[in-house]
Amino acid sequence: MNENALNANVGHRLRAVRLSKNLKQADCARELGVSPAYLNLIEKGKRVTPFPLLWKALRFFQVDPEEFMSQLGEGRIDEGLAKLLDEPLLKTLNLDQDSLQSLSAEPKLAGTVAALFNLYKNTRSQLENVMAQLSSEERGRAAGAGPEARFDYSPFDEVSDFLQAHQNYFPELEEEAESMRQDFGAERILGSGTLMKMLEARFGIVTHIADAPQGSSVVRRLSLGEKRLEVSPLLTEQPFKFQIAATLGLLTLDKTRLVERIVGAKTRHAETPRLIKVNLANYFAGALMLPYGDFFKEVQRTRYDIELLASIFGTTYETIAHRVCNLADAKRKGLPFHFIRTDIAGNISKRYSGTGIKFASTGNCGKWAVHLAFLNPSQLTRQYSAMPDGTTYFDFAKVQLQPIEGTIVRGTAYSIGLGTHAENAKYLAYGLPTTDLKRDAVPIGVSCRFCERTDCNQRSAASFRFAFSFDEYTKKDCFFSPLVNSDLTEKKRR
Repeated sequence: MNENALNANVGHRLRAVRLSKNLKQADCARELGVSPAYLNLIEKGKRVTPFPLLWKALRFFQVDPEEFMSQLGEGRIDEGLAKLLDEPLLKTLNLDQDSLQSLSAEPKLAGTVAALFNLYKNTRSQLENVMAQLSSEERGRAAGAGPEARFDYSPFDEVSDFLQAHQNYFPELEEEAESMRQDFGAERILGSGTLMKMLEARFGIVTHIADAPQGSSVVRRLSLGEKRLEVSPLLTEQPFKFQIAATLGLLTLDKTRLVERIVGAKTRHAETPRLIKVNLANYFAGALMLPYGDFFKEVQRTRYDIELLASIFGTTYETIAHRVCNLADAKRKGLPFHFIRTDIAGNISKRYSGTGIKFASTGNCGKWAVHLAFLNPSQLTRQYSAMPDGTTYFDFAKVQLQPIEGTIVRGTAYSIGLGTHAENAKYLAYGLPTTDLKRDAVPIGVSCRFCERTDCNQRSAASFRFAFSFDEYTKKDCFFSPLVNSDLTEKKRR
């Protein structure tokens, strides 16, 4: 330890001893025969502590000189600060050991820094769920919802939490769908003709193919009073029959009042029960077209070959992807999956986390398979993915195109992504062989704004998790990657 560091250590240690005894600086200065200003400079390490004064101070503080001197080289760091040493943000601040020890010599300051950092972390966690905008109506409603209301908690978030709480599995709907299939002696593949007959026989609703009004994009309109369902002629067979099945789901929910029974307690948002009803109707459609027992058996036999399953059951890749996320029957339990649907701009329109993975509202990691799938839309994109916390997944995605008038510009293009824990890849037809998962896994994050990685060559924005730093003499492969101490030049480090 050099002389300057030793002087600073002595001063900081004297201050720590004084504060531990709850003594004021002015009172100590008077007892030691020096001015408060001079003692203040000593405690800050800006003045050398004369040996006679140090000896006098130790006698006044009733501290053993040998014990005091032996502790000077320990470099003790405040416990609260020590817990923050592994935080990405603190690493980017390039605080050296001496700086942390200086902070530790100021207990109140060290406690304040730790508290502020924890406040920052809590705020950062809340930011991960904040929606881009909130309407004034939503603000007013949330403000009147009581002390637990969160401005960033939308009806869509509430629906996601509802599905998560039920593991996206609803045995009541499975039973209703199975009962309907048995009543009509349904075959494995339900065609639109059969579904229309079910709708008319069960609820007296007649299906009509009808164009929507000029300029309208409505594809399905149900009139209960007229007992009439109008469906757009633009729908192909697979989405057409799903709309019929979903209508059967809506009417079944109305008849059985299952929504009230399943949802239970009052929801935070007025819209939530109706949104849940839509989700449950779609769930019913999947259960009706893909009966649990038969579907589970084929899933096991094909080893989750989503494309093959779509062919077997005569439906879309997306419908099958949804359905494999419903296999949570304790006696016939499937693998846990997360599901995501995104467009080419990265906007998420559907998501479900059965694996615990976190999704951002917008702007997911560009290195994730669900986005890379757009590079090869005719092929299945597969990858092992590693999150910053070390959790690894096996992800695969496929682009689903639906052109209109011969052009995809007028139609839709979505990437449908599924993923499970990396150790489950061996159970999938799509599984990739690996002998070194750590090497083969692609490093990904939640989104650039909340990613902890300091070396990503495809960052699109600076992360809230780091103090933004910039050095015109040091260039990383991506401008938004934060500069950490190891990145800086020797001149800058000094």
